Amino acid sequence: MEKLSGQCALITAGAQGIGLAISRHLLAAGCDIFIHYHRSAEPARALQAEAAKLGRRCGIASADLTETAECDRLVAEAVAFLGRLDILVNNAGSLVARKGFAEAGDDFWAEVMSLNLGSLRRVTRAAVPHLVAAGRGRGASIVNLASLAGRKGGHPGALVYATAKGAVLTFTRALAVELGPQGVRVNALAPGLIEGTSFHNTHTTPEAARATVAGIPLGRGGVADDVARAAVFLASEYDGFITGATLDINGGVYAC
Repeated sequence: MEKLSGQCALITAGAQGIGLAISRHLLAAGCDIFIHYHRSAEPARALQAEAAKLGRRCGIASADLTETAECDRLVAEAVAFLGRLDILVNNAGSLVARKGFAEAGDDFWAEVMSLNLGSLRRVTRAAVPHLVAAGRGRGASIVNLASLAGRKGGHPGALVYATAKGAVLTFTRALAVELGPQGVRVNALAPGLIEGTSFHNTHTTPEAARATVAGIPLGRGGVADDVARAAVFLASEYDGFITGATLDINGGVYAC
């Protein structure tokens, strides 16, 4: 069943990892999509071929989301390609590096906050007028990717990243209040350990991953499709009374 047939979505960092899974699931749900990428040009082009086989449209563009002008250009290109914007998935972000409080200087704080919170804010600000226009019909949706780290503080060396993702959760709740009267729902996803992604392949040792899995009630780490299914759910018109919420995707880890 194509839950989102005919709707149009922009996904940041939508050509790799969790973003790629979300892009594929939105296509399967009936969406036409526009994919932002930074360096993943080949996977983005491959996704265009996948979309064509499904009879869907898929546009792509590279942009540096730490720059306001680049974010404005990205949204303008997405709307020009799609014709409108019903769904925004803010997926871009990174831990960058593991640094403790003492070694995380001003430049590092600025980099991590800009990548994880600032990019989301910039893209959303450019997209809101288009989402509001769509929201006057059957509603529009923003899905922000946060993290279990934003709930619990993360593993050692993730303090700055966890702070940024915690801010994403607050941003989500506050923006939901502001945009609700205009027909735009704003929700967040907070994934725990999602195996097979470049994020955890880069920043989580095998030993740390095994220790994390040992504490997960379901007895396994997540996969990107687990997050993608949740993104489609929050974007769907069938959950139109859900806004300002965070959906935890962590296999049962205590996250409050």
